[in-house]
Amino acid sequence: MALEDAKTQVDQSFTRETSRGLSYENTFGGALSFARRRYTKDLAGVDVAITGVPFDQSVTNRPGTRLGPRAIREASALQVFDPPYGWDGYDPLTSLSIVDYGDLAFDYAKVAEFPEALTAHIRGILESGAATITLGGDHYISLPILKAYAEKFGPVALVQFDAHSDTWMDDDMSRIDHGTMFYKAVKLGLIDVEHSVQVGIRTENPDTLGITTIDAREVHLEGPVKTAIKIKEIVGDAPAYMSFDIDALDPAFAPGTGTPVWGGLTSAQAAIMLRDLAGINMLGGDVVEVSPPFDTTGATAIAGAHVAMEMLCLWGWTRR
Repeated sequence: MALEDAKTQVDQSFTRETSRGLSYENTFGGALSFARRRYTKDLAGVDVAITGVPFDQSVTNRPGTRLGPRAIREASALQVFDPPYGWDGYDPLTSLSIVDYGDLAFDYAKVAEFPEALTAHIRGILESGAATITLGGDHYISLPILKAYAEKFGPVALVQFDAHSDTWMDDDMSRIDHGTMFYKAVKLGLIDVEHSVQVGIRTENPDTLGITTIDAREVHLEGPVKTAIKIKEIVGDAPAYMSFDIDALDPAFAPGTGTPVWGGLTSAQAAIMLRDLAGINMLGGDVVEVSPPFDTTGATAIAGAHVAMEMLCLWGWTRR
């Protein structure tokens, strides 16, 4: 069946007639969307909308994450032939109505207008009844997204994979910075601090604002299975938002990022933890800080595409 479909399927980003099902279009050809999902602005009956935010104007080191959504979409073409491995046959691409909603439109020369543009973009998707998995872009984008989620659901538990806490003090709410947005999110009451957790941290920031930190060393020593159990105990049944900064992975596995830090998670550790988090009440998520210009192999984008697929599994697992 797959071979027969491969002979006829092409440009499924535009030609597919359903938002469900695997795809057998040649990996190396055709128009690219995330996981060969259909590009559409029609969200009627849609469970999850994939959307890109090509923004990197708040970085403190290397730029290039504006190219992240495009690279993640390209890498995701490798994942559409079979159900994701390790989920007992569960296939979100078939079980869920998933579309590619395209990217956020914004004026790159009016940076001050960007946060509200993004919040409105996500708000519109949530109002339709769909959830979002957002492809970044630098990590600042999580703050405007969290504002939209908190408007609808109230404060959410943050499950953050990252090398950096991104809670450095910054009381100037007009500043657009990818290292202080979770400080602002806590101060604005967007995050349920008691049930939030940061995983993979390996840079110094003494003030955790009450968020539990599981640093990279602890993951290495305790292992990913025990770490996932600990994360689930912290989050409990709280509505959760997951933000995965690709620099949570060691530069050996994800060199294409703006602020790489040695001693990070392996891709295998990340995969085990994400799969073992099945059952958390995940509302939405984002994958950020993929910077393709710094990775000639494409490995970083491949990791980002896998993380996004695991997020789809996590979102759908409790809604089967």
